[in-house]
Amino acid sequence: MDTRRIDALIFDFDGTLADTMFFHWKAWEIVAQRHGIKLDQKRLYSMGGIPSRDILIILRREQSLPDLDVEAAAKEKEAEYVKMMGKVRLIEPIASIARENRGKLPMAIATGGRRSIMETILPQLGIQDWFQAVVTSQDVTRQKPAPDIFLEAARRLGVDPQHCRGYEDTDLGLEGIRAAGMEAVDVRQIIPPSCLISSL
Repeated sequence: MDTRRIDALIFDFDGTLADTMFFHWKAWEIVAQRHGIKLDQKRLYSMGGIPSRDILIILRREQSLPDLDVEAAAKEKEAEYVKMMGKVRLIEPIASIARENRGKLPMAIATGGRRSIMETILPQLGIQDWFQAVVTSQDVTRQKPAPDIFLEAARRLGVDPQHCRGYEDTDLGLEGIRAAGMEAVDVRQIIPPSCLISSL
């Protein structure tokens, strides 16, 4: 068992703090159909934490879609998701950890999402004041599973990464947390399926 001293908590957002993955999938489904992209729910969930633009680059290469405008399709996906964002709810077992530690430990969000989305959804959920830092995909060059986003969150909190605990729901994200030298918590072991709108 990991017995290190924990001085800060860092949370992934999508699928960890907030039950967003079903709505991301529905947005992807619309955009994939529109552009003739093959993408199923299981594959999308396996790429959790990867920004939409990077997912589209991977799919364009794999499916030989040279005419796919990655930037435009990423914006379309974001627009479709924004339409559904009002339905997003917190994932209570993980949100309760953040709630209990509010004001006791410095906390950050490290998300593959975009800043504009976070600036809207955190106030909507009423949790914008819980976190001292929010690091998005736009704040780092290398995305998960690289440790950069977690290291940047620790830097902004002013805490040594080895004294941080990171919460994630994807293998890629957990790999990033461990690569940053942090204690990693796989929230899939904590969240019962009944807490989620949909689970595979």
